[in-house]
Amino acid sequence: MRMLVVGAGSIGGLFGGRLVQAGRDVTFLVRPKRAEQLARTGLQIVSPHGDATVHPQLLTSADLTAPFEVVLLSVKAYSLEPAMADIAESVGPGTMILPVLNGMRHLEVLGQRFGKGAVIGGACKAATRLDDQGRIVQLTRLQEILYGELDGSASPRIAALDAFMQGAGFTARATDSIALEMWRKWALLASIGGVTCLARANTGEIEAVPGGRDFLLAFFREVVAVIEAVGMPLGGDFLADTAKYLVRPGAPTTSSMYRDLMGGQATEAEQIIGDLLRRGQAAGVATPLLAACNVQLAAYEQRRRNSGARA
Repeated sequence: MRMLVVGAGSIGGLFGGRLVQAGRDVTFLVRPKRAEQLARTGLQIVSPHGDATVHPQLLTSADLTAPFEVVLLSVKAYSLEPAMADIAESVGPGTMILPVLNGMRHLEVLGQRFGKGAVIGGACKAATRLDDQGRIVQLTRLQEILYGELDGSASPRIAALDAFMQGAGFTARATDSIALEMWRKWALLASIGGVTCLARANTGEIEAVPGGRDFLLAFFREVVAVIEAVGMPLGGDFLADTAKYLVRPGAPTTSSMYRDLMGGQATEAEQIIGDLLRRGQAAGVATPLLAACNVQLAAYEQRRRNSGARA
């Protein structure tokens, strides 16, 4: 099996780099500037599981001439449109597109462009960032990727993908409930991202102040109410475990959206908060905290765009 990893950022770089280290046939699709850097330094991973430097096969969009068996789409959700244009030559009749983007909207967009049959479900769990040297820095030991058919069926292509992904130094799991896993991840991301961005603090700092615990749980209840109103019960154990996770005293928990916000970078607010808010409004769910978060982050993004235009 030949895999194209779209983006050598912190997520694609981590999982794709470990697959290269394990001897799998993996090629990275990158921008010319990133290609130059990786050709010079290699793809560097700094991790509690052990550091590594690999020298993967690299292509830019202009170099793509033939399809791959699987395309691991690991770009930020706001970069989906240009990424679809970049990968067009790599998607053939038998190609699986495995997106590990946040939210759910990307499934519809990819299905419209390449056909629903090309797209499988995917979710990854890892806390990572790119440092100023372009290295992938893994912030915790968690490193898991899940995948499966969106209708829950077993298929030969998922079995082949699962065999390809096993034994590469991270947890890889085929599942017949990938849609539920994706909704659960969205619930967790929206809750942690929403509260930390609104409060400009980690969850432990929020929990420690008067009213903080109630705020954490109220935001989570809004997120859950939206998701369950659109038809995806998340399960009692998940709800109980996540509520406990959110209010752990002293926990340093933040989200990538919070880290992007505090770093002055573009965020996935539209895909994580905005889309969820609209689904809630369409279902008639009251979401004042989600709405407040969406306004704040939309204003931040507008300010970023205006500052860039003036520059």
